[in-house]
Amino acid sequence: MAIEKDIVVIGGGQAGLAAGWYLLRAAQDFVILDDGHGPGGAWRHGWDSLRLFSPAGYSSLPGWQMPQPDHAGFPTRDDVIAYLTAYEARYALPVERPVTVRTISRAEDGRLHVESDRGSWLAGTVIAATGTWRNPFIPAIPGRESFGGVQLHSAHYVSADTLAGKNVLVVGGGNSGAQIHAEVSLVANSTWVTQTPPAFLPDDVDGRVLFERATAHHRGNATDVPAGGFGSIVMVPPVRDARDRGALASVPMFERMTLEGVIWPDGRRASVDAIIWCTGFRAALDCLDGLQVVGIDGKVAVDARGMALAEPRLWLLGYGDWTGFASATLIGCGRMARETVRAIAA
Repeated sequence: MAIEKDIVVIGGGQAGLAAGWYLLRAAQDFVILDDGHGPGGAWRHGWDSLRLFSPAGYSSLPGWQMPQPDHAGFPTRDDVIAYLTAYEARYALPVERPVTVRTISRAEDGRLHVESDRGSWLAGTVIAATGTWRNPFIPAIPGRESFGGVQLHSAHYVSADTLAGKNVLVVGGGNSGAQIHAEVSLVANSTWVTQTPPAFLPDDVDGRVLFERATAHHRGNATDVPAGGFGSIVMVPPVRDARDRGALASVPMFERMTLEGVIWPDGRRASVDAIIWCTGFRAALDCLDGLQVVGIDGKVAVDARGMALAEPRLWLLGYGDWTGFASATLIGCGRMARETVRAIAA
């Protein structure tokens, strides 16, 4: 028999925990279903050397600030995982794992039916906070299936240890591409490939300043938009090091792939052993297929509070700006969770 809850949160990463904190404060009857084998959400799958580009105080969930790391520099991946683990325990959030939600459907009694590999739930409201890690995006490059080398997405990159001495392409002009290329270039012949020339923030502008400026711009009172906009690359120490040793230059995107490598529009060829795709993610919303609310763009139309326009019992949180400003960041998901839970409770 299905377990009855007023609210089911799908996903126990940063967005799901932020929602849980506000649901506790609002005295709601809820459960959080997470498919991980431990706390930490997508951070469990970050590469070994991953560091935030904001201090702990700007990388925290509601209610409890991330403790300052006991090492120099910004928090590491492991620091974030430890914080989320402690956060979940600190508030005794009702997380059940590992639970993989397969489908959500409309029940005859007006509620939503959540079916998983560990049973089913009936809820008046479902908050989808499944994130994006399970849905990495790789562009459809002609010949990609014929490439004989190694291909992996940044979602599955761990370290550069297996790439030593090889010819590697790191594809993607964002912060992940910059950081991974900086690391790989220490041990391999790494070429950084970007669709457009990357834009770098000044050395003294970290994620904290960037977030404050982006927030002011979002509210319509910005006066100092960074050069290159808000998608620019933060000059964390490994990226600065790559720049200082002359390894931060990028080349334009190739147009085709072959068995041995890639071909650029001007006919130039390169032999390649491995390609790391730092090309982003799409929302992991396969469990919503039964509700028929996902558009051809892979998103769900929502209002300013995160409620799905085509299904008012469904709310979305933490997928990016389309579900609330900066909602895919540690600090931003908390702000949006407050508004979402406030609306649900009301």
